[in-house]
Amino acid sequence: MSLKIRLARSGAKKRPHYRIVVTDSRNPRDGRFIERLGTYDPLLEKSSDERVVLKNDRIRFWLDRGALPTDRVAQFLGKAEIIPMPKRRNNPEKAKPKAKALERLTANAAAAEAAATAAKAPVEEAPVEEAVVEEAVAADAPTEDTPAEEAPKDA
Repeated sequence: MSLKIRLARSGAKKRPHYRIVVTDSRNPRDGRFIERLGTYDPLLEKSSDERVVLKNDRIRFWLDRGALPTDRVAQFLGKAEIIPMPKRRNNPEKAKPKAKALERLTANAAAAEAAATAAKAPVEEAPVEEAVVEEAVAADAPTEDTPAEEAPKDA
């Protein structure tokens, strides 16, 4: 029989409250348990003493009998200094960005690199040719084909 120290949910909808229990690992999460070892109320402030309540002596008893805590319960036990603080396990598959995120990262990196090179390079004014300036001035002036605005005739 494989024993687990884990959370069993109780409480109303959107108002969770958990019991810390020792149970056979094959039992359902909220099913039959051997002994209740404490409570966890996630709605209380983190600094509150009532957020996590543990029965230290009974937890040590079950740990000596081979019960294994789940990751979350192990964090509670580590903070209470019942067991050494567990190291966080990182799932390497979850840490890798997906295809679209990789595309965005490469696009952002390329844009940032282009902006950095543009900021480093001195801005040079392109020489303006006189012919281009004359064409622009000529475009603003009325041509002979277009009639000039006439002054209104006095009647």
